[in-house]
Amino acid sequence: MVFSSNIFLFAFLPAFLAVYYAVPFRHRSLVITIGSYIFYGWWRVDFLALLFLVTLWNYCVGLAIDRADGDRRRHLLILGVVVNLGALAYFKYFNFLVASLNDVLAMAGQGTLDAWHVLLPIGISFFVFQSISYLVDVYRRDVEPARKFADLAAFKSLFPQLIAGPVLRYKDLEWQFRYREHSWVKFGEGVYRFAQGFAMKVLIADSVAPTVAMAFDQPAPSFAEAWLGALAYTAQLYFDFAGYSAMAIGLGLMMGFRFIENFNQPYVSHSITEFWRRWHISLSTWLRDYLYIPLGGNRGGEAKTYRNLLLTMVLGGLWHGANWTFVLWGAWHGGWMAVERFVQSRRGGRTASDTRLFGWLSWPLTFLLVIFGWVMFRAPDVATAGRFYGAMFGANGFDLGDHMAWQVRMGDLAMLALAYGIIVWRGLGVTLPWQRGMPVQVTGGAGPAAAAATMVTPHVAAAIVSLTLLVLAVTKLSASSFSPFLYFQF
Repeated sequence: MVFSSNIFLFAFLPAFLAVYYAVPFRHRSLVITIGSYIFYGWWRVDFLALLFLVTLWNYCVGLAIDRADGDRRRHLLILGVVVNLGALAYFKYFNFLVASLNDVLAMAGQGTLDAWHVLLPIGISFFVFQSISYLVDVYRRDVEPARKFADLAAFKSLFPQLIAGPVLRYKDLEWQFRYREHSWVKFGEGVYRFAQGFAMKVLIADSVAPTVAMAFDQPAPSFAEAWLGALAYTAQLYFDFAGYSAMAIGLGLMMGFRFIENFNQPYVSHSITEFWRRWHISLSTWLRDYLYIPLGGNRGGEAKTYRNLLLTMVLGGLWHGANWTFVLWGAWHGGWMAVERFVQSRRGGRTASDTRLFGWLSWPLTFLLVIFGWVMFRAPDVATAGRFYGAMFGANGFDLGDHMAWQVRMGDLAMLALAYGIIVWRGLGVTLPWQRGMPVQVTGGAGPAAAAATMVTPHVAAAIVSLTLLVLAVTKLSASSFSPFLYFQF
């Protein structure tokens, strides 16, 4: 089941919220678990067993780590992490490893292996990383382990973030399972965030998706086709994933939870380092806290710092998918982060702005680096990415070919223009009254009645905008084919 579906909007969500608010607070963790298992099992019931076993394993190991001391404590942590990574490695990387080994054997003139095909459980990358951070935080004594299995099961299966993040940490939500506020104001804020994300996904990301597919499916795209596809994918990925994250945050608010923000205008970044402080924030902070810092961070000298940056981003790229394209995409970002750190060290800089390599040109150059990276991220294989890069430099001519020109709809191009208009508008920090967290101030000696009317204006405007976005998005969704979120494949 996905958020952008009629079965979710008009059946599952209303039924879940009705039951959730009908039961006492002490039973809501159980309602969350049951509802989330139904949500996840809608895709494949058999993988519910995997989710349950991962939860049970980490619940037991977390309690054992908390009771242990000395080396036993560390050994339990290692065991817990290894089992989690083993599950991820088998389901996500078995096919990749077999295919890579067969390529090597074929090059050596040897016979290839005939192995079974492993189906990737949806969301496994997210809930395994979530499990690892839980055990590490218990080991570090940053959080008490869950005493009730129902609480950890509710956290692990919490359906708004179960299959595509954000990568939540138990220590950030643990207190919210003991107490959280439920109010109409918070619920209304959740509806607005959900509607905002729903519109980003359905109205914008899905509208530019056909252009992306056409461009990347061309065997020899022209300069115009390649750049149109690259720019469209840059917008599609952002509005698809940021839209999902906004919907997840909105659903959490409807249930009384407040999740961390996952995006902060990443396309206005002036360096790749800054980009990763703004893009997929929950993942970038996870990689920093549980991989980069344990590797040594920047504590072992320049050479080790560059190594740690590169290794962290390569592994972060591999987390996204079992393909050499993701490895190279991670290396691309890690390499540029190392270059920025090198420049920063030579300038004696200590702030994020010091990683700017070319002054006022830093923003457009960073944006170009991100676009080039997304080509590798989107391409099905390295060879396809190489051909696409060649096309971006004019290897196949420059004009938009007739075979693509007649298929690109003006409405889709208009949505692409709107997408970049929103990116620029949000990057400039422009906000409208319904986006502000407090009432608009009244000036000019307005009386009490005018002041009261002005105070409710943002809430009325938010309701109108939310309803309009939902109606438009649902109308488009009902008239189009199914379109899953891009990050479901990870």
